[in-house]
Amino acid sequence: MITEAELLAKVPRGLYIDGEWIDAEGGATLAVTDPSTGEVLAEVASASVADGMKAMDAAAAAQAGWAATAPRVRGELLRRAFELVIERADEFALLMTLEMGKPLAESRGEVTYGAEFLRWFSEEAVRIKGRFGENPEGTGHIVVSHAPVGPSFLITPWNFPLAMATRKIAPALAAGCTSIIKPAALTPLTTMYFVKTLEDAGLPKGVVNVVTTAKSSALSAEIIADPRLRKLSFTGSTGVGRTLMKQAADGILRTSMELGGNAPFVVFADADLDKAVDGVMLAKFRNIGQACTAANRILVQSTVLDEFTRRVTERVAALKSGRGTDDGVQIGPLVDDNAVQGSHELVQDAVSRGATVTTGGQIPDGAGHFYPATVLTGVQPGTRLLTEEIFGPVLAIIPFETEDDAVALANATEYGLISYIYTQDLNRGMRMIGALETGMMGLNAGVISNAAAPFGGVKQSGIGREGSVEGIAEYLTTKYTFIPKS
Repeated sequence: MITEAELLAKVPRGLYIDGEWIDAEGGATLAVTDPSTGEVLAEVASASVADGMKAMDAAAAAQAGWAATAPRVRGELLRRAFELVIERADEFALLMTLEMGKPLAESRGEVTYGAEFLRWFSEEAVRIKGRFGENPEGTGHIVVSHAPVGPSFLITPWNFPLAMATRKIAPALAAGCTSIIKPAALTPLTTMYFVKTLEDAGLPKGVVNVVTTAKSSALSAEIIADPRLRKLSFTGSTGVGRTLMKQAADGILRTSMELGGNAPFVVFADADLDKAVDGVMLAKFRNIGQACTAANRILVQSTVLDEFTRRVTERVAALKSGRGTDDGVQIGPLVDDNAVQGSHELVQDAVSRGATVTTGGQIPDGAGHFYPATVLTGVQPGTRLLTEEIFGPVLAIIPFETEDDAVALANATEYGLISYIYTQDLNRGMRMIGALETGMMGLNAGVISNAAAPFGGVKQSGIGREGSVEGIAEYLTTKYTFIPKS
């Protein structure tokens, strides 16, 4: 097993522009810290606006050549990258745990998940289809073809450092688009090591460029304003997404926005409670609750409320907290102190309005950004966490009486990313598919993400889809050609 020091020594520290790892303008750097200790892991380049424009220049210059590259060649590059990521799985997993904090077992799961986007889109690269047919009048033929949309700006969040990079870069490459990727300043190391892996797989210069920066707003605004850019893909908060969409409007950019969530997890009285409890533990505490897909509002039918609450509280109280590299840890640190304070403020707000904490709820002493897995009951209307994304290990249980009540409560949010339903009544499950305002649903399942499935939401949770056949379509334009009969 590689040591932490040996691994960090393998990770590039510079910007990756036009096939070269370079220093930022003026040698500017930003610190990447271990959230379990607060200690600095590495200093990496912090791009200026001028550096961002160098990346834009490189992506624009490489676009025509990459678009003309045979689909099979693009696919084989992605396949080689997939194989290298799997070969380096232990290294990627450890790196994610060091910079983001999640338990090592979860990081290994993310490597498997993230790598699948490379394999999936390596296969989709050769399946970009058009169509040909006679027009209804019989006077000619309709030809529909697809072409890469062009240089793309990809902005990724800190919570899934590998999967969010592969989920955007892989379809862009498969479609024939060059890109600039800007990883989150909190967790850039995994993306940098992934792009180094792409380089090792044979990535041509300029096709993917990486800009890490502490000046995200200024750099992003300049790149988005460049008329050569044709696509913007962002995963992050709804507030930032709104700002980026406004900026993208001037250039009429194609946009994909995967934004916030406030997922309902609905447990009906006829549910298998063993499976429902297992499901809620996965849906809530995966990634320490720091996921847009996390179950925020646990809606439980009143006749099983007490039993469900007892079982969940016992399970949550038994979760082991600690540094993600330690054996048996299930709850690692949150990414920074802002995340800790944010979670605690939501808990305090709930308690001030009449909720009860059955376990957790207090910031522990000591180093690192830790917050305990927490269960709240008796959550009252008007409580902030009913409408705000929690993004921490806080589970709130809310009772309901009827199916109509459950639907009303579940839909009472501006978000619409994902919902979870537990019932043994298939007819009810089918009704929920139609009734709940979310882009995704888990029916008796607490984890549903898959590279072969379209990921995305409705309402304030965003537009566009990632993964599946829909994912590559986000990077393609459609052209219609009419050929008259002679």
